[in-house]
Amino acid sequence: EQRTENPCVGGSIPSRATFHYLLMKLNTRNLIAIILGTLMIYIGVHHFRNPSIYDNIVPSYLGYPRFWTLFSGIIEVVLGLGLIIYKWRSLSAKLLIVFYMIVYLANINMWINDIPFNGTQLNQFTHVIRLGIQILLILVCIWISRCNFSMGKTNKHL
Repeated sequence: EQRTENPCVGGSIPSRATFHYLLMKLNTRNLIAIILGTLMIYIGVHHFRNPSIYDNIVPSYLGYPRFWTLFSGIIEVVLGLGLIIYKWRSLSAKLLIVFYMIVYLANINMWINDIPFNGTQLNQFTHVIRLGIQILLILVCIWISRCNFSMGKTNKHL
C-alpha cells in the first residue's frame, strides 16, 4: 500500500491507488451487505430502546419474553456488525439465515394468535408480505454468504 504524508495531522494517508482499490471492492454484494448490516444494527438497538413491542410477539411457550427480546437484539447487532466487516461477512450471513428462520416463530405467533405489533393489528395480506420479506432476507443472506447449497460448498463465482 502506497502512503503519502498528511501535513494536517502529521501522519500518512492512503494514496489514490488505495482509494481506487477500495472503490473497486465496493461491488453490489458488498454494498448490500453493508446496508443490511446497518439495518440489522438499527433494529437490534431498537430492541433495547423499545422492548415492549417485541415482548408481546414472543411465543408464550418460550417464556421470559424480555430475555428473548434483548437476546435477539444482541444477536442482530453482532451479526449486523459481522455483515459490515468483510472478514466476518460470510459467516454472519450464514448465521443470519438460521436466525431469520428462528425469529420467524414470533411472526407466526403474531399471525396465528392475531397479536398486534406496536399497537397495529395486521391483516392477512400484511402477514404474507412479512413472510415474503423474511424469505427475501434469507435469499439475500445466501447470496451474500456465497453459499451454494446444491454443491455443499462456497461458490466464489456467484
